[in-house]
Amino acid sequence: SVLSAICFRNDETLSYIFQAGMALYKIVPKNPYYFWSVMSLIMQSISAQDENLSKTMFLPLAERMVEKMVKEDKIEAEAEVELYYMILERLEKYKEALDVVRGKLGEKLTSELQSRENKCMAMYKKLCRWPECNALSRRLLLKNSDDWQFYITYFDSVFQLIDESWTPPPEEEHSLEGEVHYTVEQAVKFIEERITEESKSSRPLRGPYLAKLELIRRLRYRGCNDEYKLGDPEELMFQYFKKFGDKPCCFTDLKVFVDLLPSSQYTKFISQLLEVIPLSATAESEIALPADIKALQQHLCVVQLSRLLGIYHAMDKKQKLTVVRELMLRYRHGLEFGKSCLKTELQFSDYYCLLAVHLLLDLWLEGEESAVWQCLTLLEEGLSHSPSNAQFKLLLIRIYCRLGAFEPVAELYSSLDAKHIQHDTIGYLLTRYAESLGHYAAASQSCNFALRFFHSNQKDTSEYIIQAYKYGAFEKIPEFIAFRNRLNSSLHFAQVRTERMLLDLLLEANISTSLEESIKSMSLSPEEDDIPWKDLRDNRDLTVLFNWDPKDRDISEEHRKLSLEEETMWLRIRSLTLRLVSGLPTLSHTIQPKNSEKTAENGVSSKIDTIRSLLQQLEAAVDSGKKFLEQKIQYPVLGPPPTRMAGFFSNGSCQCQTSLFYLVSDIYELDTNGLGKSEIQERIGNSFKSLVDRLTDLFNKCKGDLIEVRDGTLKTHPNLLENLVFFVETISIALWVSSYCDSVLRPFKSNLQKKKKKKKESSVAMPPVFTHFLDYVTELQTLTSNVIDHIKGLEIILTALKLEDLSLKDTLVNVTVIRDLLTVQYLL
Repeated sequence: SVLSAICFRNDETLSYIFQAGMALYKIVPKNPYYFWSVMSLIMQSISAQDENLSKTMFLPLAERMVEKMVKEDKIEAEAEVELYYMILERLEKYKEALDVVRGKLGEKLTSELQSRENKCMAMYKKLCRWPECNALSRRLLLKNSDDWQFYITYFDSVFQLIDESWTPPPEEEHSLEGEVHYTVEQAVKFIEERITEESKSSRPLRGPYLAKLELIRRLRYRGCNDEYKLGDPEELMFQYFKKFGDKPCCFTDLKVFVDLLPSSQYTKFISQLLEVIPLSATAESEIALPADIKALQQHLCVVQLSRLLGIYHAMDKKQKLTVVRELMLRYRHGLEFGKSCLKTELQFSDYYCLLAVHLLLDLWLEGEESAVWQCLTLLEEGLSHSPSNAQFKLLLIRIYCRLGAFEPVAELYSSLDAKHIQHDTIGYLLTRYAESLGHYAAASQSCNFALRFFHSNQKDTSEYIIQAYKYGAFEKIPEFIAFRNRLNSSLHFAQVRTERMLLDLLLEANISTSLEESIKSMSLSPEEDDIPWKDLRDNRDLTVLFNWDPKDRDISEEHRKLSLEEETMWLRIRSLTLRLVSGLPTLSHTIQPKNSEKTAENGVSSKIDTIRSLLQQLEAAVDSGKKFLEQKIQYPVLGPPPTRMAGFFSNGSCQCQTSLFYLVSDIYELDTNGLGKSEIQERIGNSFKSLVDRLTDLFNKCKGDLIEVRDGTLKTHPNLLENLVFFVETISIALWVSSYCDSVLRPFKSNLQKKKKKKKESSVAMPPVFTHFLDYVTELQTLTSNVIDHIKGLEIILTALKLEDLSLKDTLVNVTVIRDLLTVQYLL
């Protein structure tokens, strides 16, 4: 029961754990019970809102408790040393933490490889003790010259010492860790020695060669490369390719250093690499092909570098198509080497197919419509040979969604078999398009998958914490807590939760249940906003798709920042819309007349005040969104997908929905003040007319051909679908608002008719608001009927369309586009 209570992080529960641990220790004096109490103090320090309280009370008390055990020589386990180290690190007592690791207690740190050295290194960096950093990293590199993290620390420390003009003390040890390198000459010599040692090794090591390139880059950045002749970067990369070019990692290794090459040398460098690859021409093929997998990997590395250096981007349409044709020939030839591969294994030549698709995507963005259909053809062919290739599936998902064809996407995403955290990192690929393309069932299902993961996260992480306590893995507990907090603050979590509730209202409210019952079942309240706006975390993996584009075309940190800003703005608009809808049932008409508006009851704002406040916030959010869109940001084609915000503004949905909520405010004012004020009735009448006009205009923007065939080229118009989905949402809000209007106006009309009967007057003029409302409802009915007819027409067109009869001109593969994948049910 004590371990179960650990998962509840309020102060009272943590205090209970502290007391329970101490009580158990007194009964059975075993260290785990004692250190449960210590860990409960650390957890209180983590959860404390006041950082000062954490560092002045909880952590010092935990420190004293551990020091007591140290003095009594009762520290038994590595976990207890880890806990002591954690406390000192959080207290920023880095010197004391270093002494613990270097001392007798540090000898217990044995479960992880180089655990002691890594902790020492971390403390040296915190203390800015660069001589020790340098000496320790140098010593560790002498043991393992392929450990990249220590090369980085070694270079960092060398240049820190150079900047500080550090010199070793006379007749003393350089540092606690031994000899220190504090000049560029020493660093150059050390790296050259590592390369010499590597040449004697039985196993080739990449680290020393890459370290030399890293040193060149750092020296060049500091403007002193020419003084120390380390060699020509182009030649060094060429030699590296000759040694490791047949390894799949060669490209990713060299990718980091291509900026050392002058742009004028790109073509020469690629030609130089191609010359050393053993390719042989055959009678059957017009190009020279590799004879084995090793040569194929080398050539594939060169092709990837060509894309990275922008050589393919500089080509014209004809040249690109020639390269695509060549890449696909190489891809199909490479399949010969993978005949024995299992279905779960990837083909050796898959990257050729992916690179060909990337070139075709370039052509599509340049206006070549047929190129995108060729992309689908090639990817489907690739997937037939490598059914487990996630990159083929992810790229197909992105392209199908861009075309507005969602039906194949659900199956593709399902075949990815996303697990655990992936529902947060790549779930946006599915949830962004499912609803906007009219697939409400798939949208509901995708939201459910994500929400199930987020909700189970609470239980799962609690179990992890309990097990960490049980087995003494105390250092993992803060990591589990941070992981749980990160998921609770996930942008994607907030998005799917909001969209799922809006979707449920659209599918159920006033259909299977009333709006009021639907909102009540969701525990929605217009006053409550449970989205952690200040702590929202963008956990999306925006680099999940492989990309070989140059830096200027690739996704940048600025793109990430702007995408998060856009997503947050759109989420705020959607959240406010949901809260405004949830406020409609709270404004239910009461029979008793109201003489004046109550602004507050028992210090709580009235319901209409809440609605009006939310409406003001919505207006502010819309203004911010419009200003953001004025920047006209273009994300890379494989970068973050833009939100639906631009369509929401441009098609008129935003204006319609905002006007509907303002109408609610006006109707409430009429309900409060009665029918005496003609200006209110006139304002409401104008709103009814304006709304019908705007809804009609929105509907007109839904009309058009979803699929257009012109001069043998196929083009889709997914924006028509998005407009239609927005129309359905807006008309639903209009019907909910109309229901509220009816609940207010019906009693007024009933009372007037009763008075008319009592006075026996045959010609009493009815207030104009009733006529306006009747006309509004009639026009809404007509408009809704027209929309239903339009959707039925779309279904007939899509059913009649036979895409297998279409021919793709200039197609590289003589494969008919599969009807099941391209004949999509766009809506309903």
